[in-house]
Amino acid sequence: MADEELDSMFQDAVDALRRGDKAHAKDVLTRLLKTDQNNATYWIWLSAAVETTKERVYCLQTALKLDPENGSAKRGLVLLGALPPDDGIQPFPLNRPRAWEEKLLLAHERPKEKGLRAAFANPLTRLAGVLVAGLVIVGIVIFGFVTPRTSAFRPAGVSYTAGPSPTFTLTPTFINASPQATASHAGPTPLAILFGVSYTATPLYVNTPRSPLSQDIYNAARTYYQQGNWDQFISEMDQVATAEPTSADVPYYIAEAYRFKGDCRSALEYYNNALKINDQFAPAYLGLARASTCIDPSKDPSALYALAIQYDPNYGDTYLDRANYNLDHKNATLAFPDLIKASQLMPDSALVQMAYARAYILDGDNAKGLAAAEKANSIDVTLLPSYLILGQAYVANEQYQDAIKPLETYLIYEPEDGSAYATLGQAYARTGAYKPAMDALDKALALDPTQRQVYVDLGNSNLQLGNLVTAQTNFQDALQYYPDSFDAEIGLTQTFYRMGEFGSAYLQAETSMSKVTNDTQKALAIYWRAKSQVKRGSLGDAISDFQTLLSMPESDMTAQMRTDAQDQLSALLTPSLTPTIEPTGTPKGEVSSTDTSTPTETSTPEATATP
Repeated sequence: MADEELDSMFQDAVDALRRGDKAHAKDVLTRLLKTDQNNATYWIWLSAAVETTKERVYCLQTALKLDPENGSAKRGLVLLGALPPDDGIQPFPLNRPRAWEEKLLLAHERPKEKGLRAAFANPLTRLAGVLVAGLVIVGIVIFGFVTPRTSAFRPAGVSYTAGPSPTFTLTPTFINASPQATASHAGPTPLAILFGVSYTATPLYVNTPRSPLSQDIYNAARTYYQQGNWDQFISEMDQVATAEPTSADVPYYIAEAYRFKGDCRSALEYYNNALKINDQFAPAYLGLARASTCIDPSKDPSALYALAIQYDPNYGDTYLDRANYNLDHKNATLAFPDLIKASQLMPDSALVQMAYARAYILDGDNAKGLAAAEKANSIDVTLLPSYLILGQAYVANEQYQDAIKPLETYLIYEPEDGSAYATLGQAYARTGAYKPAMDALDKALALDPTQRQVYVDLGNSNLQLGNLVTAQTNFQDALQYYPDSFDAEIGLTQTFYRMGEFGSAYLQAETSMSKVTNDTQKALAIYWRAKSQVKRGSLGDAISDFQTLLSMPESDMTAQMRTDAQDQLSALLTPSLTPTIEPTGTPKGEVSSTDTSTPTETSTPEATATP
């Protein structure tokens, strides 16, 4: 770029400052500095265009480093408290004229004045006065400076290929985003808008002061980050990395973007780049754990978690991530100590409460799991996964009606989650809404055809709607995938019973008895075996089964099951006054071929599946 063009640009910046248009002046001066970063004059004038005192200090310090005798830079730093007072420093000496200064004076030549009027007729003097006035206002504030991080190599012998399961790692849409203007779109209303609240922002691990050269680029990158525009974010941060090669957080954030994109190999590379700059940067070790497991879920992340905690024992995300890793591997015992530590470091974190909910439910304490899920949702109503956890907790506590709304809310925004549709279908089925249940369950199977409980709940829904052939197919499909499923066995028993195939129903009930895992299931199998025995005419065996059932604790069965068993047993034990023989030889007084004492099948107790 020619000198004349540079001088013209500089004059444009000065004119912008005189008009009070700092944004334009800053933009022009930034472009000038990209052509010549060693121009102390550009840095001094940029200090008048930036918004914060910290940026002014940075600009003036850079100018002073480039020109140690620059009185303007010294005076500004004195006024800002960054240098001790020195009466010998002249405010803004102009005894070293440059080409652009001469041109500026010629361009603004005015009739000569005398005294103060002559001084203020000079545009540079007036602008310098404006600068001094601004610096005086903020000069009483003293800012510290961030000590540059020490560059070092990674410790030898450390493997960076292990990590925790990423299945519960949240996207930054809900944990790092700030409120943004809602763009026009055809999708669902964002939760923040729907509830009239802002997203809960998680503070950055470090808040590195950016240089004026990179601050604007960094601000643009943050906007792309909040929008989830990872490619553009990476592009902007690459420019920041060029301007700040010793900032470990820059490659770290680039790595995070790659991880959110699903490009875990690129993320791994950038996490390692961050550690090359600062091998004690704890978040990079946690990032390595997440990215490595994304590549190979079988890896053990223990070493990387230990390093992250070693270099920053107060970094709560590490404890939370390790807890979630253990929960993914069905180990609530190991998760609880980390959750206690995470809750101490992040007492108001909805993410910690969500992990607590998972841990309690996995540990069998469904009541505490529900309490934690409700707390997570109340802390941050914009945290989408909290609705899934809340719905699952309600189902675990058999509060099926309460589970429907949070699960529906979650699926508005995550329509590809097959397991969520399965849980919603189960909730619908348990509340008698069988048609909505079948719609949800069909979607669940389309997304993941290996879900056992989906086949069982589909079978139960079809059974209650009278679609017996389809119900039979559903239960048989479930048994094909999971031959030890009691729920599928007892469902098939009921289906055969409804079809009138009482021999098959009895044999299926016998098979169900071999799959029971608790007294509730045992009571259900005995109940349907007894009913099948009545229909097949094996009255003695039926009487024995009903007596066995009634000898069990009432808590092992529903009230309807117990009442039906009592009525049937009473009918079987009461002699007929006018016995007649049917063609099959069954005394009419003993049992009716229509079994009128049996409750309607739409209210027959079913197996309660574990969510």
